Formats: sequence, structure tokens, C-alpha cells
Amino acid sequence: MLKNLKQSLILSLITIILFGFLYPVLVYAFGQLMPKKSSGSPVTVNGRITGFENIGQSFTDDKYFNNRPSAVNYNAASTGGSNKGPANPEYLSEVKARIDTFLVHNPGINKKDIPSELVTASGSGIDPDISPDAAYIQIRRISGIRNISADKLKELVSQNTEKKYLGFLGIDRINVLKLNIALDQLK
Repeated sequence: MLKNLKQSLILSLITIILFGFLYPVLVYAFGQLMPKKSSGSPVTVNGRITGFENIGQSFTDDKYFNNRPSAVNYNAASTGGSNKGPANPEYLSEVKARIDTFLVHNPGINKKDIPSELVTASGSGIDPDISPDAAYIQIRRISGIRNISADKLKELVSQNTEKKYLGFLGIDRINVLKLNIALDQLK
């Protein structure tokens, strides 16, 4: 029995050292090799951090492009989806409320034309990107509020679209924070 206890203690000590110390240090060191990515990629305007490139945030003012809804209220400390399936009545109610809100703020848009990402949260809950379609559908609202031509806004969306990796991997996407910063800088 003493032999088993000794082996268990040694195994526990090795596990604590490996997974309680060495693994976290290794992950931290790896993150330091890519400091921009490991810090959330801060976005600065006039020397002040206004947000993070890799962390979505809420834009509720109609003069800005809206991003995806968040199941965690854009809290990067508690990322995650809602874990509610498409047949869940509570989830369906949330999505319906989001659709109704979108239609109130974007009159003249047909319900069927709303990109799903504007009314459904991402798996992480903090997705910072939307598709070009999700940006284009908001142009009419922003154009009217800011008194900027729709063509100028379409050009801005096009300039801020990040293309697929290697031309075929992933999807075209737009970082909403960067797009809204560029929108504020339009003359």
C-alpha cells in the first residue's frame, strides 16, 4: 500500500508540474511570439485604444454599422454561444425579437433579405466580423442618418472587406470596429 501511495504522489506531482506550470508557461511564451494576436489586437485612434480587432463590441447607434448579436453581451471573459438549438422556443423568440428590431431600424428591408448573422449570435459570442452583405444591407440607414451617399458607403465597405484566405479559404468578411472607425473618418 505504501508503494501505491508513493507512486500516486509522484504521478500527482509530475502532473501538477506539467499541467499546472510548464503547459501554461509554454502557452504564454508562444503567445509572446505573436504579441499582436495574443493581446486581442488593440485598435487605436489618436493614441487611444478604442477596441480590439479580435473582440466584437456592441454598436447600437443607428449611425454605425451593427455587428452580430452576442450571447455573452460581448464579454470576452465569458465567451460562448447560447447552446440553444434552432427548435428551442426561447431561442426562436430571441431571433424574432432581433429581426423585429432590425426591421424597425432599417425600414424598407424585407425580412427574408436580412443576413442571418445580423440576428444570430456566433459560437464565441464575440465575433468581430460580418459579411459584406450584412454591411451592404445597412447602407440605406446610415446614408440617411449621416447624409453620405450610398455609393460612398459602398466604396467604404468594399475597401474594408477582407478577402478569403488564399482566395478560396473561409469567407469575405468585414471587421465592424474598423469599418465604423473608417466611417467616422469620412468627410
